[in-house]
Amino acid sequence: MALDIRTSSLKQPIDVAEYLFRRLHELGIRSVHGVPGDYNLYALPMRDDPVATVSQMKDEIPGYAADGYARVNGIGALVTTFGVGELSALNAVAGAFSECVPLVHIVGQPSTLSQRDGMLLHHTLGNGNFEVFADMSARISCAVAKLTDASNTAEKIDHVLRECWVQSRPVYITLPTDIVLKKVEGQRLQTPIDLSPTPIEEEKEEYVVGVVLKYLTSAKNPVILVDACAIRHRVLKETHDLIEKSGLPAFVAPMGKGAVDETLPNYCGVYAGTGSNAGVQRRVEESDLVLSIGAIKSDFNTAGFTYRVSQLSTIDFHSTYIRVKYSEYPAVGMKRVLRKVIDRMPKLNVEKGVSAPASTVSAELRDSTDPNITHDWLWPRIGQFLQPNDIVLTETGTANFGIWETRFPKGVTAISQILWGSIGYATGSCQGAALAQKEDSKKFNRTILWTGDGSFQLTAQEVSTMIRHELNPIIFCICNDGYTIERFIHGMEATYNDVQPWKYKDLVAAFGADPRKYKTFQIKTKEELNQLFDDKSFSSAPYLQFVEVYMPKEDAPKPLQLTAKASAENNAKA
Repeated sequence: MALDIRTSSLKQPIDVAEYLFRRLHELGIRSVHGVPGDYNLYALPMRDDPVATVSQMKDEIPGYAADGYARVNGIGALVTTFGVGELSALNAVAGAFSECVPLVHIVGQPSTLSQRDGMLLHHTLGNGNFEVFADMSARISCAVAKLTDASNTAEKIDHVLRECWVQSRPVYITLPTDIVLKKVEGQRLQTPIDLSPTPIEEEKEEYVVGVVLKYLTSAKNPVILVDACAIRHRVLKETHDLIEKSGLPAFVAPMGKGAVDETLPNYCGVYAGTGSNAGVQRRVEESDLVLSIGAIKSDFNTAGFTYRVSQLSTIDFHSTYIRVKYSEYPAVGMKRVLRKVIDRMPKLNVEKGVSAPASTVSAELRDSTDPNITHDWLWPRIGQFLQPNDIVLTETGTANFGIWETRFPKGVTAISQILWGSIGYATGSCQGAALAQKEDSKKFNRTILWTGDGSFQLTAQEVSTMIRHELNPIIFCICNDGYTIERFIHGMEATYNDVQPWKYKDLVAAFGADPRKYKTFQIKTKEELNQLFDDKSFSSAPYLQFVEVYMPKEDAPKPLQLTAKASAENNAKA
């Protein structure tokens, strides 16, 4: 056998695949999601690898599951096969890019020899072009690593993994079949990947801190508004310290739900323009300074672009820049600036905020003789059912908007996809979130999913994966005869917004669950749901539980109705 001179020079030779998975383990990933395919079989983790494989029923779902896993764990990964697999996953990966979720997308490819010779292989377009799919993914990835030469493969892996973490967005790695078992320098693993932010100019940062403090200390009634990128770019500790030390009224945008401890006395609720309650809207919009942390001002996150906060009274904190009124300071990140502002902040002018939504149902709704479960009644009631450190997922539609009115206990993680809004996301994401919760059960409590019947039908098979991996989510399926959010945008009576009624709870048995390891319920009245919420055995989540919750077809949370109206009007503009 010919001597591989390059390999013989390595001090600690290690397979490319093992190197990659050990780096993923270093970042905190314990499980990768995917669907086996002939081009990725050699790349999938084996039994003795440092991470486990979760195989799923459909190529799009690993992306959803890895997204949910990442939102709980901090980062996630999926493995797909060339062409058919990776293209099916693009929707989910695009959602992660849109919402700043760090995902590592690993694609098993045909061998470099096959690609070089332009062979007419299955899963190709038949034209010899092996780059077209990577070109597509490059548009929704913050970095790409094409592993075609073992001599620089380790460096490429380390680079894209750092970018994934620092930028909090997906990266794309190609892994041809003949590269998987090539050797790289394992000694590199002794040095962890540098995940620190890009260094910034100290003088520039100090200047920005001074500008922020100048306007903050002179403001008469400032407030804090927290959004999703505070979560994604890991400034929750700084945000919490700012809220607690300053005593300023603190609000969250819908995508920022869960970013603020809602048990704090100065937490005031969700601000989404006209989708807010009147007191919240007035308090934020009358403030002379809004400290906006990690804002994503999308249509559904602002109730149809109904924010009424002037840029002249706003300081925007982002991961790569700070904007003070109309002056922007690029390459100055919020994490260090916020910490310095907190440390140097004097006593501020604090004008009292408004009362946040209570975790109680109003007396009027509580005393109503109507047995039907309505959204006005449901979402405040859920606040009493939730426990500290729960993970709550809400699907695009009624659940996404209803959760605005739920007061969270301390430590609740909220997962939704308000910007990308891919229907069916939440059920796939629930599997990944529940797995991350199981892997870190000391930190997280229960995993709870609220989805609609129409959305659930798109990814229902993922319940099978939850069963196979013995996950214990509580799944609430709102049965209201179809796509409610679409009805309010257009076509209240249109048949295209209807779905075929399923026997949803019976699917658990159909997927082969052990009768001793699950329980299902059908709930049609407020009294029945109250009894279920108060059931200690149910609340302890000892195994997978599936609940059908029947609600009126034409009922929806008020913020959804307002946002749908704004969306319909925007769609109709010439």
